[in-house]
Amino acid sequence: MSAAKDAPPPLPEPLGVAVADSHTHLDMQSTTVEEALTRAAAVGVTTVVQVGCDLKGSRWAAETAEAYENVHAAVALHPNEAPRIVLGDPDNWSRQGARQPGGDAALDDALAEIDRLAALPHVKAVGETGLDYFRTGADGMAAQERSFRAHIEIAKRHGKALVIHDREAHADVLRILREEGAPERTVFHCYSGDAEMAELCARAGYFMSFAGNMTFKNAQPLRDALAVAPLELVLVETDAPFLTPAPYRGRPNAPYLIPITVRAMAAVKTVHEDVLAAAVAENTARAFDY
Repeated sequence: MSAAKDAPPPLPEPLGVAVADSHTHLDMQSTTVEEALTRAAAVGVTTVVQVGCDLKGSRWAAETAEAYENVHAAVALHPNEAPRIVLGDPDNWSRQGARQPGGDAALDDALAEIDRLAALPHVKAVGETGLDYFRTGADGMAAQERSFRAHIEIAKRHGKALVIHDREAHADVLRILREEGAPERTVFHCYSGDAEMAELCARAGYFMSFAGNMTFKNAQPLRDALAVAPLELVLVETDAPFLTPAPYRGRPNAPYLIPITVRAMAAVKTVHEDVLAAAVAENTARAFDY
């Protein structure tokens, strides 16, 4: 990769109304937490939700949220993590080293730790959980579904928001939410459905969080979904270090790049960027109850 490809994009023009990054992974970014928060605040991104994907990341999210007033935590086993716990990870695909199969007992132990973390006051959400049929084959689906149902129950019992990762699994995610009964506050992170699904989510009162990929040339279905999503249910996120918005696609993402996505979203919604930012800020505080 060339040096230019590795280089962080420049700071965008600051927003006139402060917003929150509703989903970021500071532990996967190549800066300190202080640097990330300082750069974000300089452009009007004053709050971030730090999201865990495994036990180590969830513990780190909880500790970081406890240490920083403007960081809130979400804790969970990512949909791709659950099958690795149950079936093992011989290819060392995740960041944890090769793992032996632990079976259902190991998943139960991991879920008990998520349950413990979810009770903490600075943990505002249970997630990212859900289903991912892109990376996990048929052999891992049972573990994913069991984990997802357990996370829904944990979120409801602790009165926390539920943050959903839904990749190529729209119908099953919506079905399981119906079967289990969704928590009062449910967020589709990095919303990936079409306009028809956005209408279903809106009817159910689910929040839809849009990331930098809505700026990509081939993302017209996402822009169509955003166009029909009610303004009071829309959030913005980076999912950093992933999904850097155009024109910086492929370079490292970080919370300070939120203004680019906010401006692109305002254009789709045909509202002034301050109007969109104010709605998003209020929605995020409501979704995560801070």
